[in-house]
Amino acid sequence: MHIKKMIGAASLIAGASLSLNAHAAAPACELDRPVKFGGMNWESNLMLVNVERYIVEHGYGCKTLVEQGDTLPMFAALQRGDVDINSEIWITQMQEPWDRAIAAGKVKPVGTVFEGTDGWYVPRYTAEKFPQLEAATDLKGLHESFVDDEDPGRGRIYGCAAGWTCGTINANLLKAFELQDEYLVYSPGNAAAQRAAITAAFKRKKDIVFYYWTPTSLVGSLDLVKLKLPPVDDKALACIMDPDCADPRPTGLAAYPVVTAVNTDFAQRAPKLVTFLSKVQVPEDVLTATLGHMAREKLEIEEASRYFLDQHPEIWTKWVPSEVAERVRQKLD
Repeated sequence: MHIKKMIGAASLIAGASLSLNAHAAAPACELDRPVKFGGMNWESNLMLVNVERYIVEHGYGCKTLVEQGDTLPMFAALQRGDVDINSEIWITQMQEPWDRAIAAGKVKPVGTVFEGTDGWYVPRYTAEKFPQLEAATDLKGLHESFVDDEDPGRGRIYGCAAGWTCGTINANLLKAFELQDEYLVYSPGNAAAQRAAITAAFKRKKDIVFYYWTPTSLVGSLDLVKLKLPPVDDKALACIMDPDCADPRPTGLAAYPVVTAVNTDFAQRAPKLVTFLSKVQVPEDVLTATLGHMAREKLEIEEASRYFLDQHPEIWTKWVPSEVAERVRQKLD
């Protein structure tokens, strides 16, 4: 009886110890409030934010919120501390406000999440129809196949949405490749109109040449051929990106480092979360393929984010400690 009591007492102590250990192992968020993400309104950012939120919530025990908005308003919110994290900042598209914020010490870059790319594309059926069309310069003499409805004497190259900085790039590339007499760059009113024009051409098997960028679901879901450009010439590229470039010269387009940035106060208060965010890197082709799968299967952003986490543990588990990864895995299961 005495032995049984001792065993019973030992069991209670062991059970209490296990309970305390389990409680200690439970994630405790570094913040006593929700972690606030900037939800810029394009696909790759929306998916990255959802992936990061899932890990922050289930791996680090935090609550999260997303503030929706365009790039510059969300960057201003990051500087004020109204949001903690901008997951995807294309610095080259906002160099001046970025430089000012860094100089003022209001934001902190913590890592490069991927390298974005851009260029001119044609459908594969167009490339097969014109086997000589391998590079942008090969568009010479083919303008009648890409006729512009508003100017039938020239071909149309679909550029980016009106007002975007890539409009300057396309206009200058046209001159650099000496295509301005045969083609014009058409700028749709917005990104939706640009995408609609491209997908409508595909449905009709119409020949089209257009500017686009990655990672995007459109490039990931359509069978495209990217036209070759010359090697990158840094001096020529600087002029290509300048709206006042007087003498554009041929060059390729360099990949854009796309970074994650956090508010500096948040960086001080949540070092574990910042360490996680600093390690978030996704190969551009994987992100484009995931977005393409999302488009083909008509998935919601949340479903696409879960798909990424399910399909690519070899990527995201490198971002976090093993115990955090295990908690996320358990939730996924």
